[in-house]
Amino acid sequence: MPDPFHALVLMNLLFVVGAWCLARPSYGAAASLTAVAVAWALWNQPIEGRVLVSFSIEHGITESDVLSVVAVAIAAIAALRVKARPTH
Repeated sequence: MPDPFHALVLMNLLFVVGAWCLARPSYGAAASLTAVAVAWALWNQPIEGRVLVSFSIEHGITESDVLSVVAVAIAAIAALRVKARPTH
C-alpha cells in the first residue's frame, strides 16, 4: 500500500508550484507545473477520492485527477501570458 504522506507532500508541491506559476509566469514555471501534474496523476493513489468516470473495473478518473487537469490548464495560461508579454 502506498504511503499517504508522500502523496500529500506531492499534492502540496502541486499547489506551491501552481501558485508560483500564477504569481510569476514563466516557461520554466509552466514546465515544472506540468511535470508535477503528471507526477500527481501517476502517484496519487492513497488519496484519490471517489471515481467520477469509470473506464473499467480498475481504471477511471477520480476526484484528485481533476487537480492534474487544472494544473495543466494553469501551466498553459502561464505560457500564454509569457508569450503575450511585451518585449522592451
